[in-house]
Amino acid sequence: MRVVITGAHGFLGWHTRVRMRALTDHEVIPVDVANWDRLGELVGTADAVIHFAGINRGPDREVEQGNAHLARGLADAIGRSNGAPSVVYANTIQAGNGTPYGTGKAMASTILREAAIAKGSPYADVVLPNVFGEHGRPDYNSFVATFAHKVVTGASAQVQDRAVDLLHVQDAAKTFIEALDGIGQRVVEPPATSTGVAAVLEIFAAQYEVYRRGDIPALPSRLHVNLFNTLRAAMFPASYPIPLVRRTDLRGSLVETVRAHGSEGQTFLSTTKPGITRGQHFHLRKVERFVVVSGKARISLRKVLTDEVVAFDVDGTAPAIIDMPTLWGHKITNTGDSELTTMFWTNELFDPQDTDTYPEEV
Repeated sequence: MRVVITGAHGFLGWHTRVRMRALTDHEVIPVDVANWDRLGELVGTADAVIHFAGINRGPDREVEQGNAHLARGLADAIGRSNGAPSVVYANTIQAGNGTPYGTGKAMASTILREAAIAKGSPYADVVLPNVFGEHGRPDYNSFVATFAHKVVTGASAQVQDRAVDLLHVQDAAKTFIEALDGIGQRVVEPPATSTGVAAVLEIFAAQYEVYRRGDIPALPSRLHVNLFNTLRAAMFPASYPIPLVRRTDLRGSLVETVRAHGSEGQTFLSTTKPGITRGQHFHLRKVERFVVVSGKARISLRKVLTDEVVAFDVDGTAPAIIDMPTLWGHKITNTGDSELTTMFWTNELFDPQDTDTYPEEV
């Protein structure tokens, strides 16, 4: 499918584009402020549109009317399109709650639904709870991003505890992609995980206390894994490498490379000849650890769909942890003149039917 995504460089837009890159053959046309004036042209030849563009913060009138204004622009483009593109809208449980944001989101939903009906297009109104995940902006995207930032930086966090439903952003992206199937007019409410605001902060604090030493915290649920990946994203790249302690006596040396607190996992070793590169892929959910135990290497990572590259030079004489953040392509290259030996660890057993490994040149 040819899919236009508005707000393509925002939190939801970026995650959805990465998931599409990993799991679909869709042609994605990103739309943001820079090319919004071409919206009509781009929508005109699209099979579907996912509308993420919106205003979350600002003066009340700007937030309310801005979301409606963006929807009207898209509705006009849909009306003038050559076909009847499927329309998928990123709505919120706050729609219609009387706040400027909730009012604006509800108005936008009505505008887009009416435009879809008039055109004969399928319409999916995806109602999102609190969405969180890797690379969310503190004090903007969610309280989860704010808590992760505060835990990592050592800042205090004020908590007004309440029950909350959380949805990981990759689960949200999955819902948007599935909603492209073009089935009628409908409201979609993706299943969320119920927890508490204070509980999220407690999980982050406990995970950070263990992980800052290089240990892997207990990951008893999918929520814990998703929060841990969110925390690791907030720590990357400033907190790496994590140095390991080498214990040496007359017999030789010992280094503890993985200490997992109650987590499932799999460990494997590889040898790599000089000048050879391994990797060139990314993961959507997997926690993966690299530790060079012999030889020299450069570990390079690139945030998917961006030019942002981070590189670490590592040496087996001073073993250190580099954990791969999700949604970053990564590779390891033997930069020495001898064979490279690397230990890898992942938090899940290898499943050939679901490898969570997607090709990506770094």
